[in-house]
Amino acid sequence: MSDVTTIPVTKEVRDRLKLYGKKGETYSDILNRLMDEVSYETFMEKQYKRLEEKDKFVSLDDI
Repeated sequence: MSDVTTIPVTKEVRDRLKLYGKKGETYSDILNRLMDEVSYETFMEKQYKRLEEKDKFVSLDDI
């Protein structure tokens, strides 16, 4: 690892992240593996769906 940084997370998040780890993995390894497993296509579909559902919400100003 050449460039290392610190990302503040709660102890709860850190402990949850540990559960996803395999023996010998660093937190960076775990996060990279999890991000690789998440499909970019699925992520984008969810974002588009959220935009479509946005019209279903009523602004407080309209009430």
